[in-house]
Parts: sequence; C-alpha cells; structure tokens
Amino acid sequence: MSAVGGAAVRFVAPNEVEVVDHGAAEPTAGEVTVETRCSAISAGTELLVYRGEVDGSMAADEKLPGLGGTLSYPLRYGYAAVGDVVDVGSGVDPTWIGRPVFGFNPHESSFTARPEDLVAVPDGISYERAALLANAETAVNFNLDAAPRIGERIAVFGQGVVGLLTTALLAEAPIETLVAVEPNPKRRSLAATMGADRVVDPSTEDPVAAVRDATGGVDIAIEVSGRPSTLETAVESTRYDGRVVVGSWYGTKREPVALGGRFHRGRVDIESSQVSTIDPSLRGRWDRQRRHSVAWNRLTSINVDALITHRLPVAEAPSAYRLLGDDRTDAVQILLTYEP
Repeated sequence: MSAVGGAAVRFVAPNEVEVVDHGAAEPTAGEVTVETRCSAISAGTELLVYRGEVDGSMAADEKLPGLGGTLSYPLRYGYAAVGDVVDVGSGVDPTWIGRPVFGFNPHESSFTARPEDLVAVPDGISYERAALLANAETAVNFNLDAAPRIGERIAVFGQGVVGLLTTALLAEAPIETLVAVEPNPKRRSLAATMGADRVVDPSTEDPVAAVRDATGGVDIAIEVSGRPSTLETAVESTRYDGRVVVGSWYGTKREPVALGGRFHRGRVDIESSQVSTIDPSLRGRWDRQRRHSVAWNRLTSINVDALITHRLPVAEAPSAYRLLGDDRTDAVQILLTYEP
C-alpha cells in the first residue's frame, strides 16, 4: 500500500509559514513510508526558525537524516512526527508495516525513512505522548549533564515543555530544594504539579532574590528559557563554585551579560548541554538507545498529557505558530494532527 498525498508545513519568511501540497511518499530500496498521525511543534528551536532568529547558512541538523539542507528560507522543519508504517521498499522486512514509529522529521502528512532512523513506539504509549519523545530525551540529557547530588539545591529557569519535563525528572532526585522560574502563569502552575518546591514569577519579583531566599544560592542552575538575558540571572542565583547548565539555544539573539561580579568571584562554571551529544565520560554507558528507553519510561510515569494544551489540524499550522509565539497565551505544547 502506498501513502496518499497530503500537506506539509513550510517556513517561507520570518513569522510566516504556509501549508503546501505534499505528494505521496514512495519508499525506495531500504526505506519505509510513514503516514503521520500527529507531530509536536517545538516552542524553542522551531520558534527561532519561525521568527528568523537563526543563521540561515547553518545546517538544519547534521545528526538527523530527515533534516537536510540549511536553515535558510524556504524550508521544511520540525523533528517530532509520529505515525504508522504503511509501505516498505525492497530489502525491508514487511513486518514493519503497521508499526507505530517516531521520526525526527518535519511536519508533513507522510514521509520516507530508513528503519534504523526511526524509533519504534512501545506498546501502551499513545501517538500524542510519543510525539514528546524528543523533548523527553532532551530533559534526560539535561539531567545527565547536571548530575544532581543528594541534598543539592537546583533552579530551572524557563518552564516550556522541556523545562517542565526537566523539572519533573529533577523532582525524582534526592535533592533538597527545586525552584522553577517562569513568567507565564499557566506554565508556573504546571511546574508546581511537576514537583517544583517553589515557583518564581520573574515579572513580579526579583528572581535572583527569590531564588536565593529559597535556597541560599543554588548548586545547579539549569537555563532553558531561550532568553539570553536569563543567563545572567542564573549566574547571579548560583552559589560559590556552583554550575550553570545552559540548555537554551539562543540562535542569533544577543544580550549583554555581566561577568565581572558573581561569575568571576564566585567561580561559577557555565556549560552547554545539547541533546545530540552527551558528556564523554558517559558515552560508553549512555548510548542513544538507553536514553530513549529512559525517556519512554518517563513519558509513561509523568503526566505529560497536561502539557498538551492545543491540537490543531495541519491545515491550521499558521495559527498554531502565531499562538505558540505569543507569550501571553496559555499554549504550552501544540500538536498538529493529520487525517489517518
């Protein structure tokens, strides 16, 4: 059986996406065709692309076969599609047909991929929950890089989907205090349900003073707000010899950061964390498959359904990006849906 044609989302200019016709995805030798059931919009990376806040000459993603070319317009982008295998090319085991899979693929009704580039969805996990695999894997990486120790005090700056999942995973650790910092009221409420001991609204109170009042200064600050200015706040909130783990990708956004005070005299370490790679000391034991296994497990134990606030047909993708790009709305995770 071959997939029928459908629709695909294309970024054409800053703050402008369009839905275009998408022809049938026919598998070649060694490939399968996946008909998409839903795909998750990333409120971090995708909004940078949507707003034109990335270097257009940069490779879309060198680690993901589904994302070729650069980030220059026009382009198709996205990396969280879930669907069913409906066709196989020559040389592929036909038992793949009917399997639900996750693909690091742009938003489109159907796509082809090599089986080894797909992730089989475990039994009992819905399409919608499976669409959050990339976010859950990222949160797992942040926790591995942060490496919290017993009794430590931690703050997570930014409570988008990745920030909320990071908070939920940290809440399982034997740490002393967990603080979430987030200006959006809907996300603050979710952070409390995910296990944060203290939730701070930086729009109404001094976040540095609030974090320090709750913790005396954190041992680890995890910066996932997507705002470069928050990096300074994270540094100022960190105790002597503490660490700031930066999970945000700022794209082309720039902000002056004061490094002559707390950072310098407090011997604060700033390090990056990014889902495509992991600390070299862990690579022998924590391969991608193991990280995916942990992510799947947490997608069943955490109430991720509460994070999915909107479901829109792919035809309404322009509205979805406008909604997600408005910080005043209660949108957290938006899923695009596709007719089966």
